[in-house]
Amino acid sequence: MTRLILLDAARADRSMTPEPRFPEEMVASLRAGGTVIFPTDTLYGLGVDPRSETGLNRLLAVKGRDRGKPIPLLLSEGEQVDRWARHVPPAAARLMERFWPGALTLVLPADPGVHPAVTGGGDTVGLRVPDHPVPRALAAVLSGAVTGTSANRSGNPGAWGSAEEIVREFTGAVDWVLWEGAGNSTGSTVVRMIDDDPVLLREGVLPFRDIIEFLQRG
Repeated sequence: MTRLILLDAARADRSMTPEPRFPEEMVASLRAGGTVIFPTDTLYGLGVDPRSETGLNRLLAVKGRDRGKPIPLLLSEGEQVDRWARHVPPAAARLMERFWPGALTLVLPADPGVHPAVTGGGDTVGLRVPDHPVPRALAAVLSGAVTGTSANRSGNPGAWGSAEEIVREFTGAVDWVLWEGAGNSTGSTVVRMIDDDPVLLREGVLPFRDIIEFLQRG
């Protein structure tokens, strides 16, 4: 059964919005491998606990996603990076300080303990601290992170105009839908930072030129 929770859409100043509190039943189900669709500062996300084998398997089934594709993670706070990345280049640390919370996903060398479903079998992991209280609060009640892949079937658009559309698409496939109103139709900008040279993997809300100009300023 898919359960819908309507959130307060009046978040003109998210920095002043109290951290959301979720039903204990929802938190317990997510810790046990449940799935949730939730709003972010970009696209709606499809969330599971990234340390849950059951949750990750369910996410891949819902998405119809190839196991060779990595799954980005949304963090509760920047201090969680060291739990998921084995190395943070100095330039990446500068970008975190400047653009987090925000629409920048940094692809970093993965900690050996990160589940292969998250890395796609590779040696990197995509991390972001979103500028939205809901995913940060979800991450905080799980393992410091929640999966942040877009809430859509692979190959289909990830922009939603109503809760009814999401429920109709995912009824029975996900456990919870947190609806806050129509979200952004563009994802985060994804930049690979294995060393101090940024490599653009996907242009999103944040222009890549802003990243380059910031790093060049020293």
